Amino acid sequence: MAQQLRAIRTRGAILDAAAQVFAQHGYHGASIAQILEKAQVTRGALYFHFASKEQLVQGIFAQQVTEQGYPPRTYKLQELVDEAMALACRLPQEIMLRAGAKLAMEPQLQELTDGGPWEAWALRFASMVTEAKEHGEVYPHVVPENLGRFLVSSWIGAQVVSEVTSGWEDLEERISSIFAYTLPSVAMPAIFAQLDFGPDRGSRVLDEVQQADRPALVAEPTA
Repeated sequence: MAQQLRAIRTRGAILDAAAQVFAQHGYHGASIAQILEKAQVTRGALYFHFASKEQLVQGIFAQQVTEQGYPPRTYKLQELVDEAMALACRLPQEIMLRAGAKLAMEPQLQELTDGGPWEAWALRFASMVTEAKEHGEVYPHVVPENLGRFLVSSWIGAQVVSEVTSGWEDLEERISSIFAYTLPSVAMPAIFAQLDFGPDRGSRVLDEVQQADRPALVAEPTA
């Protein structure tokens, strides 16, 4: 068991180091030597877990779309908004997401995971829109696959412009604007009126998750 835990920690340390190096230098500018120095592991340990730079990229891409345990909502559209807004809040703070975003912009890496993380996000959003459609939350003309791709394409554009112009300081505001102008043509009016896509929605959702993850305090017995 102890050996297995060490292997898990070593793999995580290598991925974290690779993410830092890729985020700074990109795929072609990064070297195995830089990753080894950052991770403080041997070359043998790295190649035990990842046989190549390509496998490191695949490992980072695999971390992009994960179940975060966001609270369930009355409307599936709100859950979609929550995930997109939380991602906008997390991106500037989490090196793994920043590395994935940078690597995903390199076309030659897309084939490593059938389109990279963007396609995975498009499929995830499409599945959520499908559920929303089944619940009568969106107009009948909405095609979930098309909307999923559109939202991801819009998200990527906002992320790139935000990085260049403000270092992601206005990313949440930009993503909020995407929903403000997209949802009225997608959501049924009664549903749209109840959706929350404010610029601070992502941070509020993450705060809610953190509060839920905290262990409940046990009251001291009274004498």
